[in-house]
Amino acid sequence: MNGTQAFQDTIRTYLDNMAESDALFAVKYANPSKSLSECITYIICQVQKSGCNGFEDDEIFGMAVHYWKESEIEVGKPVNCQVVVNHTVELTEEEKAQARQDAIDKLRDEEMAKMRKPTQPKKATESKNKVEQLSLFDF
Repeated sequence: MNGTQAFQDTIRTYLDNMAESDALFAVKYANPSKSLSECITYIICQVQKSGCNGFEDDEIFGMAVHYWKESEIEVGKPVNCQVVVNHTVELTEEEKAQARQDAIDKLRDEEMAKMRKPTQPKKATESKNKVEQLSLFDF
């Protein structure tokens, strides 16, 4: 497997949506001789060849579409790598409420643990009058 699961899911979702909205692409996308795994390998090899580290979403999606549209395309060797996918997580109101309640519970538990922890009395500092001893060099 190459890439990350999040990257593969992002590419699959984009291609699925495009196939739903574009009948011509849907025919190409249904090609049994092509696979999502090879598509990901093709994208990663193209990125590696370019020497660049950052790409726009449209550039990567364009590579994916190009892979599916071309009948004869050199995929390249699989590369095991990690791909960073920019995405935001959308929480439902229930998930937000649950996260808020979990945070409150955690804070309460931490404060209760602090209160239950026995306090240790401060040690009294002994203030004895120390006699300074003179050395031979003090004379």
